[in-house]
Amino acid sequence: MLHHRRFALAALPAALFAVQAFAAYPAWQEGQTYTAGTYVSYSGNDYQALVTHTAYVGANWNPASSPTLWKLIGASTGTPSPTPTAAPTPAPTPTAAPTPAPTPAPTPAPTPAPTPAPTPSGACFAAWSSSTAYNGGAKVTYNGRNYQAKWWTQGNVPSTSAGDGQPWTDLGACGATPTPAPTPAPTPAPTPAPTPAPTPVPTPAPTPAPTPAPTPAPTPAPTPAPTPSGKKMTGSYFTQWGVYDRAYFVKEIDTSGAAAKLDFINYSFGNIYKQADGTYKCDSGINKAEPGATNPNASDAGTGGDAWADYQMDYAANQSVSGVADVWENKLKGNFNQLKQLKAKYPNLKVVISLGGWTWSKWFSAAAATDAGRKALVSSCIDVYIKGNLKKSGGDPAGGAGAAAGIFDGIDIDWEYPGGGGQPYNTSNAADKQNFTLLMAEFRSQLDAIGTTNGKRYVLTAAIGAGKDKIDNTEPAKYSQYLDWVNVMNYDYHGSWELPGAATFHSNLFADPADPYAGTPAQYYNTDYAIKYLIQNGMPANKLNVGIPYYGRGWSGVAAGPNGNGLYQQGTKAGKCYTTPCDEPGYQDYRLLVNAPGQTYVHPVTKQLWKFDSDTFYSYDDSSVIATKADYVKANGLGGLFSWSLDGDDANATLTKAMAKINP
Repeated sequence: MLHHRRFALAALPAALFAVQAFAAYPAWQEGQTYTAGTYVSYSGNDYQALVTHTAYVGANWNPASSPTLWKLIGASTGTPSPTPTAAPTPAPTPTAAPTPAPTPAPTPAPTPAPTPAPTPSGACFAAWSSSTAYNGGAKVTYNGRNYQAKWWTQGNVPSTSAGDGQPWTDLGACGATPTPAPTPAPTPAPTPAPTPAPTPVPTPAPTPAPTPAPTPAPTPAPTPAPTPSGKKMTGSYFTQWGVYDRAYFVKEIDTSGAAAKLDFINYSFGNIYKQADGTYKCDSGINKAEPGATNPNASDAGTGGDAWADYQMDYAANQSVSGVADVWENKLKGNFNQLKQLKAKYPNLKVVISLGGWTWSKWFSAAAATDAGRKALVSSCIDVYIKGNLKKSGGDPAGGAGAAAGIFDGIDIDWEYPGGGGQPYNTSNAADKQNFTLLMAEFRSQLDAIGTTNGKRYVLTAAIGAGKDKIDNTEPAKYSQYLDWVNVMNYDYHGSWELPGAATFHSNLFADPADPYAGTPAQYYNTDYAIKYLIQNGMPANKLNVGIPYYGRGWSGVAAGPNGNGLYQQGTKAGKCYTTPCDEPGYQDYRLLVNAPGQTYVHPVTKQLWKFDSDTFYSYDDSSVIATKADYVKANGLGGLFSWSLDGDDANATLTKAMAKINP
């Protein structure tokens, strides 16, 4: 994202059936686990399970309300007992939908071929084929070993896709007694570096000081998080700079209807600054245009700040949540004061300060390198954002002791990224993996300490990269114990920085074996893989929030191709803009894309939507795509959904309201 623009279920119908007899199906029941292909009755209709899942108690995602989990068969007037009839496996040809499509109907999905029957060769089965779609329970043989599918899968090589969180179970050597085999580690996959916008152009990194090994320190006991109630979370980011060219004020969160649908808002971003004494701290009162925006070789790139937007800007009455204009003498104005007013109107809404982001992660590594450095950083951030002590600057009267107290309910760490891979001017070292965990422990300890003085529990969260290499540079099982939830940046898998490159998806839920990147490290750029890999590495599923982009990424100069829709055809330049001036070619908000020219399609395998107008291709999420991801969250027991960012939605908060439908 937070670069400023910044699984293997699949909802596919089973094979066709011929009627032979009639029998009543059992009633659907909450709390039951249903395997793919199971038939149930519910509210006078019969349904067939499309994927293996558990109907968690309290989730209320019954067959009638979960079209990506259940297929409607018809009225329960006598239910056929099915006899399989072979059906050919169609290629995953996307289904067209009329444009514009703010609320498209669920996308039809191809019918997979029936599971191949076992070959008459002892305990061996038919050879696995990359072109065959297998339902849950199907058995195959690959390289002398037998495998059984846990759920629908296609193109996932059994030998590298078996084990916990993977679609295949290793049954052992062909012809031998089935013996479970250890789960092989997936092939590392680097995450592409997205083009930041409106992020400044990076500058060369300063030479970091030698980094000492992490200082051993007693690990503070984590504060228990509240017991999950079964409700899924919804949240989004509000961008500090959105009040300028976009004129997106906090008031719009209220008037659009978004505020009533959100559990949390992350304010992005706060920066970290190097001090004269060699420490690194949060600070306030700094108004400095980001140097990298005008001079890519600036030695101080990544050191900007915007106290004006934060708490010095005078809001007019028609821009204010309360309808009252700011007065010059007020000690709190700007976005901070508006967030305070929004919280007064929505007392259950949490507001969290996000530190870092794509542009301002320069000093995280250096600050986290020692115990003393971590303590100094955390203490300063609590002083500014939790205690609310803001500096006065530039002759503006805003600020003072406790000026922003009570606004922020916690701190979000958006370090992009431990171990490197972010801006080239960022500090990094080999101990980042361990130091990230130690930094989370320090934040948790100090937040708990101040919470004991005022009876409040402050949340601690993190935004993390979805690439395997980014996950491998952290310790999910260790650092997650200190966090209330984790926002996974499930977007920017591909973009126009890959020019010339295939027009493909940037926030797809599942992988497509037909994607040009299949067979390369980029085949792991999909939400399902990232989420399952985090869980496999010890992250509690109920702490994971899936990321939803309120924007699309695209290419222009794209040929129609054999299917006439531009998919996987080469793009020669960044996608066109639909506003003047253009924020960033190849990056457009949903509010613009939804009314842009072109035909929309939804891919039956990846579950991603795209729009094509015979030259320009953009992939993005709409309400129907969000509904599919909401079902995925519930089926996998995840925490919820979040988005980047509120100013990309339309005036009616269509996407935010779609996210909120994850709860009844």
